[in-house]
Amino acid sequence: MSVDIAAQIRSNLRSQGLPTPSVAWIQSAMPNRNPLPPLPALVATVKTRLLAADLTTPALFDHPTPSFPPNLGYPQVQETNLDHDVPVQVLDIESLSRSKWEQVEEIESIMRGERTRGREIIRLPTRNEDDDNDNDGGVSESVPAAMQSATERNAAINATIAAAAATSSYGTHRLVLQDCKGQKIHGLELKRIERIGVGTLNIGEKMILKRGTKVARGVILLEPTTCVILGGKVEAWQKAWIDGRLARLREAVGADARG
Repeated sequence: MSVDIAAQIRSNLRSQGLPTPSVAWIQSAMPNRNPLPPLPALVATVKTRLLAADLTTPALFDHPTPSFPPNLGYPQVQETNLDHDVPVQVLDIESLSRSKWEQVEEIESIMRGERTRGREIIRLPTRNEDDDNDNDGGVSESVPAAMQSATERNAAINATIAAAAATSSYGTHRLVLQDCKGQKIHGLELKRIERIGVGTLNIGEKMILKRGTKVARGVILLEPTTCVILGGKVEAWQKAWIDGRLARLREAVGADARG
């Protein structure tokens, strides 16, 4: 019976344009309940777990696995196209529209509770200030900023950056993408894709690179017509990326200066 239900879930996921996992994996992702929930609830549960999974998990897909062709990342290949759809996950995202030093300064200013508009410095409301306003002059029950976790603070910083970036369509990003075999390749926005941005695209988020996607000199050229963003994230990867972003940018700035 569970095999039949897993096959129905698989068919439903396929109809939604999602990567099609193996029946065995679907069975392992189904809730351990008796009786089982209705089919729509099962599909939603398995979909959520699929989008939160590492695509390199053994037995996630049947063989042959939907992956990049060999030597796709070779820079010697001037231009080629994918001949089939390939599901990938995001390992890293980098803004190419601003220098790394500008990004460091932006993060540090937000950490100080500031934003700049031209030459004007704008004070951002802090968590304590927001809570004081909510209490209408009463005793603040806010949690001190020092007690916030580093991930919470860094996530808030990235959210602020994303909100500022959302007001403009300007920006180009470079991604590190990984297929289900663990092969990694850079992806570059050839045309602006609204969902791609620092603070809006998650680490571990899933995409489908559709048949016909262009690849030039070992780099995937991302366009709205051939790049479908499915959502999801891998929580541990997202946390590590958020917590380490400022340190990575500072290290890159130092490497550029030494070079």
